[in-house]
Amino acid sequence: MTQKPSKKKRIVSFDLDMTLLDHKTWKIPDSAMKALELLRKDSVIVIGSGRNMDHDMSVVYRDMIMPDAVIHMNGTRVVAEGNVLFEHLMDKGRLRALLEYGDTHGISLGVSQEGKDYYIHPEGVVRMDRLRWGVSERNFMDGWELMDIPVRTLVYIGGPEGARELEDHFPEFKFPMFSGNMGADVVEREASKAEGLKRLCQYYDIGLERTVAFGDSMNDYEIVREAGIGVAMGNSVEELKTVADYVTDDIDRDGIWKACRHLSLI
Repeated sequence: MTQKPSKKKRIVSFDLDMTLLDHKTWKIPDSAMKALELLRKDSVIVIGSGRNMDHDMSVVYRDMIMPDAVIHMNGTRVVAEGNVLFEHLMDKGRLRALLEYGDTHGISLGVSQEGKDYYIHPEGVVRMDRLRWGVSERNFMDGWELMDIPVRTLVYIGGPEGARELEDHFPEFKFPMFSGNMGADVVEREASKAEGLKRLCQYYDIGLERTVAFGDSMNDYEIVREAGIGVAMGNSVEELKTVADYVTDDIDRDGIWKACRHLSLI
């Protein structure tokens, strides 16, 4: 990896959903955007998300935030200033075992890629969509096609009890629940946003102690715990708050802005 000594003081990483992006309005609060602009003067701005931030549904937010670097899909792809620093694909044997279990037990598992939704038991996805948005507008494909295309992470749709069942059967995976408890990321244990942050530290020649990470859900657990300063949103899951160095206000109560001011980042 080519090291790029940085003149910036620190790296600041933000989760997207319910950390920067408020799902009640599907907007980034004005105060958060103002904080980002002020941070940009002396900080490396990073999006650290469970999403593929190059996906059609995410790229609008990526372009709005204009990050210097992105930790995609829980650390399975790390990009800095257009340079791909790291990529990891899910083991096909592990993937097959997951899909077989989901198929047999009626569990919705899959992922959305390039405008297509590859899911085992898509009816669970439809139910979730209708609960959240009142409508489901997906381009469903056979979930088994995932065996023939590159896969980095999956999504489980359902409640915490299903995630616990999967974790019991597949200890080689993590199933961190989304903050709304309607699903979880499915990530091989060796991958995390924290590992992505460490790769960015190496690239920018900035020590881990000079990093700040904001998050709200369990896929932020490692990065909030391991960053120099870990910040949990007020609307975070309780487990995340226990490892955070600072708990700020909710996303819709200027939580990003207040934390940045409290920590003297801006």
